[in-house]
Amino acid sequence: MEWSAAELTDLDTSTVDHEGGFSALGVPDRIVAALKATGIDAPFRIQIAAIPDAIAGRDVLGRASTGSGKTLAFGVPVLTRLATGERADKRPRALILSPTRELAMQIADVLSPLASSMDMRTILIAGGMSYGPQTKAFRHGVDLVVATPGRLVDLLETGDADLSGIEVVVLDEADHMADLGFMPAVSAILDAVPAEGQRLLFSATLDEAVNKLVKKYLHDPVTHEIDPEKGSVATATHYALQVKPHEKVAVMCEIANRPGHTIVFARTQRGASRMAEQMREAGVMAGALHGGLTQGARARVLKAFKDGKLPVLVATDVAARGIDVDDVTLVLQVDPPMNSKDYLHRSGRTARAGQNGVVVSMVLPHQRRAISRLLRGAGIKPQEAEVRLGGENLAEIAGCAPVSGEPIDQQDFDALVAPRQQKSRNGRRKDSYGGGRGNNRGGRGYRGGRGDRDRGGRGGWSGHDDHRGPRHDRSASRDDRQARYGRAGSETW
Repeated sequence: MEWSAAELTDLDTSTVDHEGGFSALGVPDRIVAALKATGIDAPFRIQIAAIPDAIAGRDVLGRASTGSGKTLAFGVPVLTRLATGERADKRPRALILSPTRELAMQIADVLSPLASSMDMRTILIAGGMSYGPQTKAFRHGVDLVVATPGRLVDLLETGDADLSGIEVVVLDEADHMADLGFMPAVSAILDAVPAEGQRLLFSATLDEAVNKLVKKYLHDPVTHEIDPEKGSVATATHYALQVKPHEKVAVMCEIANRPGHTIVFARTQRGASRMAEQMREAGVMAGALHGGLTQGARARVLKAFKDGKLPVLVATDVAARGIDVDDVTLVLQVDPPMNSKDYLHRSGRTARAGQNGVVVSMVLPHQRRAISRLLRGAGIKPQEAEVRLGGENLAEIAGCAPVSGEPIDQQDFDALVAPRQQKSRNGRRKDSYGGGRGNNRGGRGYRGGRGDRDRGGRGGWSGHDDHRGPRHDRSASRDDRQARYGRAGSETW
């Protein structure tokens, strides 16, 4: 998997409105014009609140829900501050940390064209990608680094990354980084940058781990809390649908058979793959996204989903904050979440950026009491209904239709998510969609794998950032690496 920065040229700054919008917040004309060129004219609430203070050099603690516009709330002032200063040498001047490579890639995709409008360079640093372009960027010079913690620590230890020139550090989704066990790596990175630099920390929730970061690394921060903890979840319509056990799979497929983007949540990797296959067998084009897949497979599935070619995405909870698609109109929870916090993260995939959305939870008879407690803990009072396959109320709730029953042809599905087939010298395919052992960090092509090594499978060691440990010390044990960087969950994400 590789990434390249997008560029914007031939910007027209003559039409910039200096009386309102981003310009009134102190944003330079070229960045305002670049925002307009990408279809963004008016700032959101969190951007209106945070951008002026961040441009003024204040440390900012932002609490806002997912989908509220946090990326531009920190990205625009970071680029503005870099544009008003002088670059002394080739060292990077700004760093944005994100918990997952998918989120890091989305941030880099949004900010790189804005940076190019100010003649600044951006690099994405994440696991699952080649070291070459990353180390080359540090050697040749880069202004903005967007990174996941594990890979960046790796480059620090090998001496390939120099953060001594960093002026601004952004921690995005800080609570999620804490949930994934990245706090040791985050602390190591913050200790490696100049202590007098600016800090911007954004999080959906402010728990104990995040508060520790705030107290240790932020200097008299100004706090902006725009949305309540539920955030955009409060603007969605929530349903708890009672389903007969023998109709669960059929109802799931029918709900997914609808126009627009739909995300279906499963508890396990195997469950996600199985549900996606069941949907395709029923005639619904669906693909799974989870940590048991190779990074290339995840990137292709996510791209097909964003492009609209794959309308249904079946994901595990690890993907709850790794998907940034504004037009997801329905979230279907086939397996209940572990707790109310996971419910809010899942539900936050819809009703984003002021859009409408529906959250549907399928409830089996034995799950009613537990799910009721979970919903109360999340502050959600759903509309309840008993649904049957083909029922009118099901169509009204989900905007769905009965499935065709004609299985999706495997070749049609492969055309969306399979990699290009390359032949090795002996004529065998090197990168097939459903076969082969994949790489040594989890997965056997798209269709899953044998699980993580800590679960007895053939996949790579557990870690959301595919961090493999220092390159100069490949013999270091997994326990040593996890002790150094924090254990990051059970999926290779």
